[in-house]
Amino acid sequence: MSKKALFIIPPERFNEDELFKPKEALEQAGVTVTLASTKTGEILGDYNGKATAELIFSDAVPADYDVVSVIGGSGTNDYLWNNADLQALLKQTHEQKILLSGICAGSIAVAQTGLLSGRTAACYPVDVQKDQLQSHQAEYVAQHVVVHSDIITADGPDGAQAFGEALVQALQ
Repeated sequence: MSKKALFIIPPERFNEDELFKPKEALEQAGVTVTLASTKTGEILGDYNGKATAELIFSDAVPADYDVVSVIGGSGTNDYLWNNADLQALLKQTHEQKILLSGICAGSIAVAQTGLLSGRTAACYPVDVQKDQLQSHQAEYVAQHVVVHSDIITADGPDGAQAFGEALVQALQ
């Protein structure tokens, strides 16, 4: 599979499982995964895991990718929620009929675009995230992964492997 994925992570405190498990699933399926953030270079995760952002996400061209995914972690709330540049990128991704996805707090970043309005979605099962979904007219469901034809959301570390598998399946 010669497909490409763009994973957007916060500039600090991404969740390691939510990044590494789906990334590994995609790479094993032959998908090239590019990491992007608000800065380039080494980024530390919630548990001191390390990842390297190759691209500033506002410089990304959605048409270069087959899926764009927002990864969660405690830094996602601080840096990616209500981020106008990210919302513009995600809306452009959706308009160009490129698969859009988010896991945990990343699902909220997707919901904040309005693209999940009237739909079901998964996020980490804490009130702050469930309330964010509801305030953007999305219905929270307690599942690891919710798959729509154009948007996939997942609940967090426990669903990270299933999220990766759902992305692989959607790209086939």
